[in-house]
Amino acid sequence: MPTVLVIDDNPAVATALEILFSLRDVRTVSADSPAGGLALLAREPVDVVIQDMNFRADTTSGEEGAALFRAIRARFPDLPVILLTAWTQLESAVELVKAGAADYLAKPWDDTKLQTTVANLLELSEARRELARRVAGDSRRRSELERKFDLRGAVFADPAMERVIALACQVARADVPVLITGPNGAGKEKVAEIVQANSAVREGPFVTLNCGALPSELIEAELFGAEVGAYTGASRAREGKFESADGGTLFLDEIGNLSANGQMKLLRVLETGRFERLGSNKERQVAVRVISATNADVNAMIRAGTFREDLYYRLNTIELHVPPLAERPDDIIPLAKHFLAAEKRLTTAACDALRRHAWPGNVRELRNVLQRAALLTTGRDISAADLALPRAEAPPPASPPDEELDKPTIEAALARAGGVIAQAAAELGLSRQALYRRMEKLSIPRD
Repeated sequence: MPTVLVIDDNPAVATALEILFSLRDVRTVSADSPAGGLALLAREPVDVVIQDMNFRADTTSGEEGAALFRAIRARFPDLPVILLTAWTQLESAVELVKAGAADYLAKPWDDTKLQTTVANLLELSEARRELARRVAGDSRRRSELERKFDLRGAVFADPAMERVIALACQVARADVPVLITGPNGAGKEKVAEIVQANSAVREGPFVTLNCGALPSELIEAELFGAEVGAYTGASRAREGKFESADGGTLFLDEIGNLSANGQMKLLRVLETGRFERLGSNKERQVAVRVISATNADVNAMIRAGTFREDLYYRLNTIELHVPPLAERPDDIIPLAKHFLAAEKRLTTAACDALRRHAWPGNVRELRNVLQRAALLTTGRDISAADLALPRAEAPPPASPPDEELDKPTIEAALARAGGVIAQAAAELGLSRQALYRRMEKLSIPRD
């Protein structure tokens, strides 16, 4: 059951609020002094605090309430606090709202408004607890993965990437081909390294070939080797990647660039483990775990007749899809800090700029941006300007800017929201603090 703490020196206030909240199945506890309230907070969990601004009969300054609020914020920064105040402390209450108070209510309060505000804050508190539980669960799962498997130094925090890595670790021991799909620069080679590092052939060689970096006429020679004179310039015999990877893993990046003849030969190797070098009739036998990767739409290539369907099904016994960085927002800052030089750090504005960027070049683009910024920034702090990211287009405002909102517009929004500041502010596209400032400027009363 959610719990509200009432800190007020008037026992009648605590009793009235206890009766009010019991109608909504909300438990109420109370304290009659700031010291008592802080002691109770230290003893048991509380979801919302409702506090008075004065605790002595001979004072109306609100200084005691301000000191209590700051003490609560210092010890429990995420705990929502509602201020109970007389109109004489309106200016002080507004300042505390700017400092982080959830809301303020004048005595005597409106029961409906107070219940609505508390219900919203309880819902927000539950959402925060659920987020904390999810973050803790994610952290435990990552720690478990790191304990059980060799992740090759992979840096990740987003659940989407965690699922890919967990599946890669799970299938690594199976002696079957793996196809890794995803856009360029998203981290496909790192996933391939994780598969190899946790496989039965992890002690064997890990050989890579980027099929997109070679002319099509040379890819077959790279894969299978060639004898002297097999092609122009072949002045000596050479072994191919399959021979080099014997007893280990061969990672074929950009597999969609393989020629039709190379696809046929690769299919045969996958099925039999046998092949011939170019220019030779001698059959060779290897035992190689093949991991392939592509950023292409292989199904579209199959329909167009440029990729063999039987090879595709042979390659993707297990398919791992690496999402683009834009779909893994929780990975952006951990990766950015990983790419920075040890003596450099990101400012808050720089972190915000990194989160807003679309990252069409994925992790590779992020690494280049951070390495360039680290080289060109003379100080320790890297600012948003140092990142030299293109400026994102600002979304159109949901409502007129603060200075264009007139008194009738604000009063109409408050009426529709039943006087609940948070709801009216959301409708107007403002923060609570901005709405409070506008109300003060236009002399709009709270009630």
